[in-house]
Amino acid sequence: MIQITKDTVIGDILDIAPQTAPIFLSIGMHCLGCPSSRGETVEEACMVHGLAGEDMDKLIAIVNEEANKEFDESAQ
Repeated sequence: MIQITKDTVIGDILDIAPQTAPIFLSIGMHCLGCPSSRGETVEEACMVHGLAGEDMDKLIAIVNEEANKEFDESAQ
């Protein structure tokens, strides 16, 4: 199981769960491939894109759900 938090680096998320990219793109994080964004944490990226508090928590929950889908499916 993958556990993504506000301190997880975006590049690490994309490396282990590339299927989460559309989630980041849908909230305006369009520069996922640029070096600076690949080194930012979820919290840092959210600050840059105006997400905080509950919005950031919702994003993390959605990303965790998507990142763990294949783990959930393989357990069945």
